Amino acid sequence: SPAQPLCGFSNAVVQILRLHGVEDYRAHDVLQDPDLRQGIKNYSNWPTIPQVYLNGEFVGGCDILLQMHQNGDLVEELKKLGIRSALLDAEKEKDQEKK
Repeated sequence: SPAQPLCGFSNAVVQILRLHGVEDYRAHDVLQDPDLRQGIKNYSNWPTIPQVYLNGEFVGGCDILLQMHQNGDLVEELKKLGIRSALLDAEKEKDQEKK
């Protein structure tokens, strides 16, 4: 669960989403349901969990989301969903403080 992720990779995904101010998302505890855990791997053809979907489209795992966060692609993908990344506001405030 986002309030208490049970693995480091899930925690990293939650932290990235928080940095961007994303609050409206669903999470499922796949550790409680082995069929769900295997089923999501089969569905996406991706071997690891957590798995991130944006607007129902599979994006990747923690490593892909981290890469998107670092290179700015996540800001753009969120924008396509009508979500303004909180990092844009933080950068704007930082720039204003320098002036």
